[in-house]
Amino acid sequence: MKNNKVKVRFRENSNGTTSIRLNYFGGYSYSNGKRKAIRLIKTLPNHLITNPKTQDQILKNDKLKNNAVKIAAKWEKQLLDKKKNPSKKSKEFFSKMDSKIPEGPLSEKWTNHKSNIQLVSPANKRLIDIIVVGTGLAGASASATLAELGYNVKTFCFQDSPRRAHSIAAQGGINAAKNYQGDGDSTYRLFYDTIKGGDYRSREANVYRLAEVSTNIIDQCVAQGVPFARDYGGLLDNRSFGGVLVSRTFYAKGQTGQQLLLGAYSAMNRQIGRGKIKMYNRHEMMDLVVIKGKARGIITRNLVNGKIERHSAHAVVIASGGYGNVFFLSTNAMGSNVSASWKIHRRGAYFANPCYTQIHPTCIPVSGEHQSKLTLMSESLRNDGRIWVPKKLEDAELIRNGKLKPTELSEEDRDYYLERRYPAFGNLVPRDVASRAAKERCDAGFGVNKTGEAVYLDFAAAIIRYGKEQATVRGKDDSDLKLVKKLGQEVVRSKYGNLFQMYEKIVDQDPYETPMMIYPAVHYTMGGVWVDYNLMTTIPGCYAIGEANFSDHGANRLGASALMQGLADGYFVLPYTIGDYLSNDIRTGPISTDTPEFKAAEDGVRNQIEQLINSNGTKSVDYYHKKLGKIMWNKCGMSRNAKGLKEAIAEIKELRDDFYKNVNVPGTSSEFNEQLAKAARVGDFMELGELFAKDALERTESCGGHFREESQTPEGEALRDDKNFTFTSAWEYTGEPSKARLHREELKFEDIEVKTRSYK
Repeated sequence: MKNNKVKVRFRENSNGTTSIRLNYFGGYSYSNGKRKAIRLIKTLPNHLITNPKTQDQILKNDKLKNNAVKIAAKWEKQLLDKKKNPSKKSKEFFSKMDSKIPEGPLSEKWTNHKSNIQLVSPANKRLIDIIVVGTGLAGASASATLAELGYNVKTFCFQDSPRRAHSIAAQGGINAAKNYQGDGDSTYRLFYDTIKGGDYRSREANVYRLAEVSTNIIDQCVAQGVPFARDYGGLLDNRSFGGVLVSRTFYAKGQTGQQLLLGAYSAMNRQIGRGKIKMYNRHEMMDLVVIKGKARGIITRNLVNGKIERHSAHAVVIASGGYGNVFFLSTNAMGSNVSASWKIHRRGAYFANPCYTQIHPTCIPVSGEHQSKLTLMSESLRNDGRIWVPKKLEDAELIRNGKLKPTELSEEDRDYYLERRYPAFGNLVPRDVASRAAKERCDAGFGVNKTGEAVYLDFAAAIIRYGKEQATVRGKDDSDLKLVKKLGQEVVRSKYGNLFQMYEKIVDQDPYETPMMIYPAVHYTMGGVWVDYNLMTTIPGCYAIGEANFSDHGANRLGASALMQGLADGYFVLPYTIGDYLSNDIRTGPISTDTPEFKAAEDGVRNQIEQLINSNGTKSVDYYHKKLGKIMWNKCGMSRNAKGLKEAIAEIKELRDDFYKNVNVPGTSSEFNEQLAKAARVGDFMELGELFAKDALERTESCGGHFREESQTPEGEALRDDKNFTFTSAWEYTGEPSKARLHREELKFEDIEVKTRSYK
């Protein structure tokens, strides 16, 4: 071998495959002035020989040996570079992640990849079991599609029905590059807008694939009967969302997510009726079972009777959504949690970019301490609503004290600050930009509700504009203000009536007559379980899809892209890539649950439950969740700084210790016990919150939804550090979140130019 610091060892595995290991002696450490060699042993993730061969045959495989040497040489160079330019932040060894992105031109990667992956024959699919955890758009679409293909699918959700997944609350729409308006949209434009919207912190290959399959999603959903809005000619209607200059968002009257989920749910129901999907409602995943390095099942708890159950499969798919409820108050459904993702993280799946959290600009502001959920108002409102605050501090104070109405303020006394700061995009700047701009105005004293944390979303101009147009169409007098207003309100009601009704019921104000009040709130998490191009985690056989994974959005998500990613993963990506992995399992046979690994996992779950039940503390689960939420919002929210993040890490650790000593969980483990279920989830949130703060502390740049106060432009915009932070942070669990080990996936941009984001 050319590199005498590297030894290549071939190890035959019990399943007949052979894996390559590197023993590398090129690193050194210093202790008490003495030089010591570091023995770094790494398993090459992309060099598994899948066909059983003899040792002699394998040793003759020059290609694999050469690849091993090349990778080792890269490691050596990395260590030497690190010695020459030691990091001020950390002296630990950073390994590079293999994302398994196919070679070739960007526009051909996915097509070529699909053409060259291994397939499973229809007859053999009947021999393979797949577990899907979660029944939102990602989980429901994956379950339905995999069952339609012939696999045996077991699907789990903690709700009483798959229909109650958080996806059903999505209001605004779903993106697709169909260019119905003829305004210049294309696959490339959607790809570019998404990369730019994510502040250049996502993979080119994944994002392009997402844009590429987006048009298929619309066709799939129309075929399922999703009632998308249509224009006067019968074609699907669409509109613009933040961060783009084209109309690509397709929507259904009411809540788009509801209609899309019902479409996927109907497909699921058909497969449930055929027996291809076994549905486990009111079951929560408690642990992942790994056998001989592969995901082979899960441990669940029946939430109705408390029974602990073992479930095996040849592959496990995590589709359990994001972790926004770590803040306690968010727009997520109250049951949304991080537990499934966190369980696989503890078993070896890396957790990526936890600090990337989206703050949505159009939410109904907090009204008091009694709340446990915030209400999202669809971003589609920004198509017609204008956002403003008073220009004068004294006017803002009068409004807060109830002595001045917003309708009494003249146009000259209003600051349409988004239109002022971002003339090209105006009210349709991306969510992170709009949210920070609102916070800046409120922090400066221009907030308009009693707490000073709200801005106006005003439809008066749109009502007049639509009214004049309708009056002209009907041949009526467009100078008749009363008539114009009436006709304009009818148009606005047809577009946003359900949202206006919801707002009026919650706030007790008529948004047709007075401006809405909005303020940013936690909405979506761009971080999540690290996956490669095939959507597989760092645990073989374990996949993560939808919001549960990290990959497709970068540091900020464009509106209407969450539904797009969930359905893209479930309908059009995972069914291909999982087959490539499962093609090696056609002779495996059923996976037994009567193994030491299943027993150990079950025992661990029982011990955790008993610990919570027997804690005999005095404080409620919600007490701790609210405490955690306040730490997260105050020190890891819309803006972060080093001092606050260090405090957050220490405070969360202290809170976690107190939680396990003093939490009170009433009832028993052998019955329906919502407090027990909630306690387990909050325990996971405690660990995630600490890792979240650690990740935010390590990333000393600002990008997208991650805003470090130390890294901003003179205008207060996010200031990236492309030289040092063009990578994905992938954290390895080591027992304590504060001691998690960082791995980097370098992000390479070959088809677009990385530049400073501008929406002016």
